[in-house]
Amino acid sequence: MADIPPVLRLPLLLLGFLSLILGVGAGLARLGWTVPQPAVEIAAFHGPLMVCGFFGTVISLERAVALGRAWTYLGPLAAGAGGLCIIFGMPLFLAQALLILGGAILFTGSVLVFLRQRALFTFTMAAGAACWLLGNGLWLTGVSVYAASVWWLGFLVLTIAGERLELSRFLPPSPVARRVFIGLLAGLLVGMALDARLLGLALLALALWLLRQDIARRTVKDKGLTRFIAVCLLTGYAWLGLGGAIMLGAGLAPGTPAHDAALHALMLGFVFSMVLGHAPIIFPAVLRVTTPYHPIFYGPLLLLHLSIMLRLAGDAIGDMDWRSVGGMLNAVALLIFILNMIAAVIRGKLQQRTR
Repeated sequence: MADIPPVLRLPLLLLGFLSLILGVGAGLARLGWTVPQPAVEIAAFHGPLMVCGFFGTVISLERAVALGRAWTYLGPLAAGAGGLCIIFGMPLFLAQALLILGGAILFTGSVLVFLRQRALFTFTMAAGAACWLLGNGLWLTGVSVYAASVWWLGFLVLTIAGERLELSRFLPPSPVARRVFIGLLAGLLVGMALDARLLGLALLALALWLLRQDIARRTVKDKGLTRFIAVCLLTGYAWLGLGGAIMLGAGLAPGTPAHDAALHALMLGFVFSMVLGHAPIIFPAVLRVTTPYHPIFYGPLLLLHLSIMLRLAGDAIGDMDWRSVGGMLNAVALLIFILNMIAAVIRGKLQQRTR
């Protein structure tokens, strides 16, 4: 079957952003902020909404666009529908089953890509999809969200690492560097399965590998959008290294300040730095719109970094007020990011009309 038109992709993207908005609200409720009642009622599902409802939908949609086959859009549809089930309080097993379906479709598509192009980066992205599917399956069997979140983290880290490895063809890593990456990949998988400290070590080493090998080291010297993307990448790698270092030193015991610090350094600092950097590329590819660069793009990125610093400082000194304020500023940064992307799309349309 052929690809679907961009206008039909927009509802899928909106499903993902609905999970993002409600997931952020759920996170604020967990920090003690007064939020609308629907967000309070799903506070326990902050993580699943953010990783599965939002990222699962968006990454599946991006992969479906790349594959150009109609059946692959069932992946983001299932993931988005799973997020909706959580938001509207439907039976949890239904949400979990839909997320498993979304993960299975993403994994199937990723394997097909690997079979079509047998390369290290396609294998890495397929491994990331497998982590998401496994985490969803474990959650359905009764494993806690805390335990499943390790595999969800692997899903995001491996997906991003695979995408960056794909782009490294412009600055190919040496054979030794490729073997090191393979060793890091093995360390990540073993760490997710067996030991949080080993996972932390692998994450820290991966951050150093990416900082050394990524072409962003050179493109950060350029101007405009190219430099902005490079800044997002390099600062994201710094958060990846810090999150791994925290995990290496303190483990990942649920409910501890180290757990909060490590996960949010990784999920917010690393992953959302990648989102802010790639959004001006992903939006045009998925929706066939233009998002012209503007220096204001740096605004939400700077606020995101400052807010995470404040949150982690609160974790370090045991000050819940700092942690809560940092969490609120995290949410504000993401809101500004969304508004900024909407404004960029509008600017792009206005520029097209004036040509």
